[in-house]
Amino acid sequence: MPDAMEAISASKEIYYPSAEVIANSNVPDYLEVRKKAIEDPVSFWAARAEELIDWYEPFQTVLDKSNAPFFKWFVGGKTNIAHNALDRHVQSWRKNKLALLWEGEDGTQRTFSYFKLWKEVNRFANILKSMGVKRGDTVTIYMGRVPELPIAMLATAKIGAVHSVVYGGFSEQALADRITDARSKVVVTCDGAWLRGKTVNLKDITDEAVNRSPIVQKVIVYKRTGQDVSMQPGRDFWWHELMALPIADPYCETEVMDAEDPLFILYTSGTTGKPKGLMHSCGGYQVHIATTLKYVFDLKEDDRYWCAADPGWITGHSYIVYAPLILGTTSFMYEGAPGYPLPDRWWQLIEKYNITILYTAPTAIRSFMRFGEEWTLRHDLSNLRLLGSVGEPINPEAWRWYYKHIGHDRCPIMDTWWQTETGGFMITPTPVVPLKPGSGTLPFAGIQADVVREDGTSADPNEDGYLVVKHPWPGMARTVWGDPDRYRATYWSDFASQGWYFTGDSARRD
Repeated sequence: MPDAMEAISASKEIYYPSAEVIANSNVPDYLEVRKKAIEDPVSFWAARAEELIDWYEPFQTVLDKSNAPFFKWFVGGKTNIAHNALDRHVQSWRKNKLALLWEGEDGTQRTFSYFKLWKEVNRFANILKSMGVKRGDTVTIYMGRVPELPIAMLATAKIGAVHSVVYGGFSEQALADRITDARSKVVVTCDGAWLRGKTVNLKDITDEAVNRSPIVQKVIVYKRTGQDVSMQPGRDFWWHELMALPIADPYCETEVMDAEDPLFILYTSGTTGKPKGLMHSCGGYQVHIATTLKYVFDLKEDDRYWCAADPGWITGHSYIVYAPLILGTTSFMYEGAPGYPLPDRWWQLIEKYNITILYTAPTAIRSFMRFGEEWTLRHDLSNLRLLGSVGEPINPEAWRWYYKHIGHDRCPIMDTWWQTETGGFMITPTPVVPLKPGSGTLPFAGIQADVVREDGTSADPNEDGYLVVKHPWPGMARTVWGDPDRYRATYWSDFASQGWYFTGDSARRD
């Protein structure tokens, strides 16, 4: 967090968008759109659902509040996120457009057109079906940052199953707890992962976790590092061997899902006791993430977009895997850590792949500040047009460094606040909104947020208070997996009489 003097200094700094940025924006009249959307969020989200998402059957009710706080969105609608992310694009001119560019820490390069990615997802979906995975079953995914991770996610969604991605840095016990809670009979993992020139033994960790979770029947292992691993006959299968079988057909029927069917579980980290698996649904989640990515990062057909998060977190689910594909974007994904083997690795990649949008965390930005701006001068970063920040508040000093040395004083910074629980951006600028270092600016269109005191009254300007959301939104987690009482108690009990969602965060506004 910024210190008091730094925050006071930043409060007087405003960065206004250029005329060119406003003219080229997807939503140049965003502030007017936002005003109407705050007044009538239901109509705003309904329009976005019809504009951005294909429905097998149209929804009949936009928002059902009858069982609050277990809200339902787009009731009656039938859809599948794999259809919107891939199926529809291969029926259009985007079939041969690049969907995903990937580079490994060792320099290995792989590319996927929408058609190639669609075929790989279909093939793995058929493998999962052959393993007995059915609609509503859960699949736990514990992998490094390889393309097979999003392929496994999309394949699971395609057949109507529920994925539970566990971050590749978690321990045996954390993985075992999540497998047990999700009741996953199938686990997808790697032999290992590369990180800073060393291997992380994912299969060994998986073996120990599975020993503690006897519910698991099958383990699929993608070979990334080539290290020796133990393979248990009848339980463990190599990804590449399965994908070579006739059963791995490049066509797989996409399951028709109800808007409120579960899409995935994602466990929040850092809490004690039983893991808290937040369940997101098939319909509303798509609408929220596609809308926010289109408006906030202003995506164009020729953009090269890099969200430098891990796919195992909500940022990766929403803004590496799903929303970019729904919008038909070309994304870049990198396996390795920032600053390895040299401090300019990221800037080299931005130049090499002509990246136009970079979305990263303040922690990474501060590490680059310590390396010094001379590393950025070795590379041409002129293709960048937008920057983003996520994961924690960005202190004004880091904001200014990012703006000056990476954005060259011309790239607006989208400082986004949101949570695993919210599914997508909640407080964020768009490129046409004036910016202030260290500030998330405004609640997004359709999001009714406020800073309140303990008694529920609105806090005064510059007074610290509790951040609440006063109206439901489509991307909200629907429940805690298997524990609805915990969902109500954690998020809806502090301001129960008002019916507000309590974020658990403090905030203040100007």
